[in-house]
Amino acid sequence: MKKITNLFEYQNKVHLDESFDELESFLDEIWQKREKCTYFNSSEDEYMESQKFIQFLHKTKEIKSNKYVGVIYCDNQKINLLPKIFFDSRLEYTVNQINQINNHILWWLSYCRKIRFPNYQTELGGTKGDFFEVLIYLFSKYTRELLNNSIYQQYEEINREVPFMKGRLNTNEYIKENLSKGNWHKLNCNYDSFELDNEFNRMIKFVATLLFNITNNVDNKKNLREILFVLDEVSDIRVSALQCSRIKFNPMFEQFEIVRDYCLLFLINSITFDYKNNLKLFAFLLPMEYLFEDFIFGFIKKEIPSISIKSQRKDVFLDEEKTFQIQPDLFLFSSNGNIIIDSKYKIIYSNSHDSKKGVSQTDLYQMLAYAIRFKVNDVYLFYPNNIINPEVNPIGTEFVISDELAYQQKIKISAYQLPIINHSILQSTNNEADTLEQIFQPIRIELIKRLDIILNKN
Repeated sequence: MKKITNLFEYQNKVHLDESFDELESFLDEIWQKREKCTYFNSSEDEYMESQKFIQFLHKTKEIKSNKYVGVIYCDNQKINLLPKIFFDSRLEYTVNQINQINNHILWWLSYCRKIRFPNYQTELGGTKGDFFEVLIYLFSKYTRELLNNSIYQQYEEINREVPFMKGRLNTNEYIKENLSKGNWHKLNCNYDSFELDNEFNRMIKFVATLLFNITNNVDNKKNLREILFVLDEVSDIRVSALQCSRIKFNPMFEQFEIVRDYCLLFLINSITFDYKNNLKLFAFLLPMEYLFEDFIFGFIKKEIPSISIKSQRKDVFLDEEKTFQIQPDLFLFSSNGNIIIDSKYKIIYSNSHDSKKGVSQTDLYQMLAYAIRFKVNDVYLFYPNNIINPEVNPIGTEFVISDELAYQQKIKISAYQLPIINHSILQSTNNEADTLEQIFQPIRIELIKRLDIILNKN
């Protein structure tokens, strides 16, 4: 039975005597081998050689989480990496509370587009709660049902020896391998064939095999086994996230896009390490600041259609020489004027005596630069609420800056907490709802009302 450890971003520390050195060396190695298209390559991390997933405190043999959420499996260890906004040092977290925290991550992911969470919802079934097992369940159930109805086939260029002319004769190979060896009657040809063994199916088989070795859930094992049975004749080839992202479909096969997006989600954010053909370590990690930003963008775009929103404009620079590019998270176009929004995954209102309410001076400098260069008077900072201070400040915090170089032009920077935590389910021991949509319907309505008031108040 796996030992389960719960770590909250930058918060608690846990003693890990067993596998301490082994886990650190594994994480260092996979940091070096991480996919270049993932979020593990921020500018400050790009040239660092040691891993940034977990902090290892050697004197005390303790580990501490950094900025990633997800799960790490190492031998008999399972480490849950959880969002800091759920941390309360006074609590002893139950299995149900950890499960509900993981359901929050899944709900946030359901609005994401950059992280490419598939736009597909289904029943969570008996796997509800365990973050990674639910992801595997959603993928395996949908893929199995799809493959039972239709298997994707496409034309692939084949190089093969055939007894008759087919396609294009590979002259050089025919002379070298056939004529010179007396096999003149066998023709080395390149031709297009309608194949089951294509790039897309090889991708599914690779991901299904990877997940089959990880999951402990009986339903997941069953679904994945059926997928592998259907694709038994498909080649066993390792597939990268970059190869997966290049697979495109015409409108006739749009149902297969969901499967591709699931595979891309696993390949981009998963890290594996094989040792003597045994899977020793597996990690599925997401950077929480990107997840929060992507969630806010996706939520506004889907739930508030009256607002036209653009993510991270890249056409504005801080200096005239266009050396320093500035990219606000969100740029909104509305009838009341343009608005810049920057999402900050930080805990504010944690100290009632702090006149700044937790808003950093660095953030204000950044917002001031956005306002000046984009010629916008209203700039918003969006922060998440947290478990310790569940009540969202209804009016937010407002800072007014007078630009003396622009004839006392007023720039208003407003900071708001957004309700993204459903506190009721954290206290509940049983959820009758079967889908993420049902579980989070109350907080969805509350967040829509909150954003509608903020974005339309001018």
